[in-house]
Amino acid sequence: MLALRLSLGARPAVQVRRLLVAGASAGTGFLLLSALGHALSHPDPAASALRLAWCTAPLAATVYLAVAVARADPATRPRPGLSAVGLGPVRLMAISAATTAVSCLLGSALALLVFLQLRGDLTGMSLGGGAQEFLAAGRPLPLPAALTLLALVPLSASGAVAVTLRPREPVKGAGRAARAYGRFGAYRRTPVRESFGAYGRFGRQLGAAARGRRTAAEAPAQEQDGTPAGDAGAEAVDGSPAVVPPPVPTAAPSGLPWGVAVLAVGLAVEALTSRTGSADGPAAFLGLALTSLGLALVGPGLTHLCGRLLQAVRPGALRLLAGRVLMTEATRIGRPLGVVCAVVSAAYTMASLHDPDDPSAGPLVVLGVLLVAGCTVATLLTAAVEAKQAHADTTASLRRLGAPAGTLRRAASLRAGALLALFGPLTVAVAELSAWPLGG
Repeated sequence: MLALRLSLGARPAVQVRRLLVAGASAGTGFLLLSALGHALSHPDPAASALRLAWCTAPLAATVYLAVAVARADPATRPRPGLSAVGLGPVRLMAISAATTAVSCLLGSALALLVFLQLRGDLTGMSLGGGAQEFLAAGRPLPLPAALTLLALVPLSASGAVAVTLRPREPVKGAGRAARAYGRFGAYRRTPVRESFGAYGRFGRQLGAAARGRRTAAEAPAQEQDGTPAGDAGAEAVDGSPAVVPPPVPTAAPSGLPWGVAVLAVGLAVEALTSRTGSADGPAAFLGLALTSLGLALVGPGLTHLCGRLLQAVRPGALRLLAGRVLMTEATRIGRPLGVVCAVVSAAYTMASLHDPDDPSAGPLVVLGVLLVAGCTVATLLTAAVEAKQAHADTTASLRRLGAPAGTLRRAASLRAGALLALFGPLTVAVAELSAWPLGG
């Protein structure tokens, strides 16, 4: 009940994103029911299993969108004081999962109604022609099988949201550090080696305890606004709070070498299949899948690299701000951007391999392609909104200090242009390299 009240009382932008999840769930549910209808009309189990396997791509795209929408929802974000009224991190996670399940259930119900309407079960008028292949009109529809397929999207999406938003420990290995042994078997909480006689100095332990309490009190505030440790109390020359830029990670995300390796293996498999003459076999689709996975893995690392390149060669304030934001949000923005590039590259390759005279291509193929592409683009836009919310405090501080709004807009445009200049040619090159051996 609380999840329903939070869903109905959300802002219009949040409601639009939830409606997108419901629409994606409806499209995926309709594809699953179409696979069931094809299985009822054709006795070949291999072809029906293949159609059902193709539905995993829209299902994964829908779950990915649902997770991104749940992360960007401000109503289910942990805030100070909510634990006192029983809304701790675990309860908020459960509410977010329940809200996602409600949106997906709405889409699944819509898919069932549309499928029954097209079959003629509701009005007695069904579609004719090629639609009979996947509607199985005139045959009884097994309701348990249909409900089982429709339950895949709500269960998968809510489970993924629960796993993604589960409460985590803030520091790993803190208990081991707290149990470290000092000199003469005494416990200590810092790994710093003390010189002989340090415990005998008057006031040393009192000062260390005071510094520890002050650091522990400042840590939650620094984690909320992204301020690095030691700079929370900094002040400007005039006495006003100084604007501290977001912390910049010194190392790139670890997925870049693995992504390059997987991408190279995928291109090699595609080239090998073209030499053996099996461009339409399972090995070709395995190579295409590996190529898409490699593009998705290199997204965060390339975004981090793009931020570094923006700050190269004596950067000004505009390039410095744009580059640091890209480096900080490399994982949050780079992962969905890599997925978008992978989907675009795979769609281009499949379009180049498709025969225009093949009668198997119909509205279901177009629906599946549009569904996957739309979900990935919507996920990227949702991640951009989440990144903007994460830097809202820094943006407000810059505006209070007199930074013009045009500068912030130019920094955002510079980030978008830099990402497009890097990922655009990369996607075209990978798509051409994938389509050339398979189509030759």
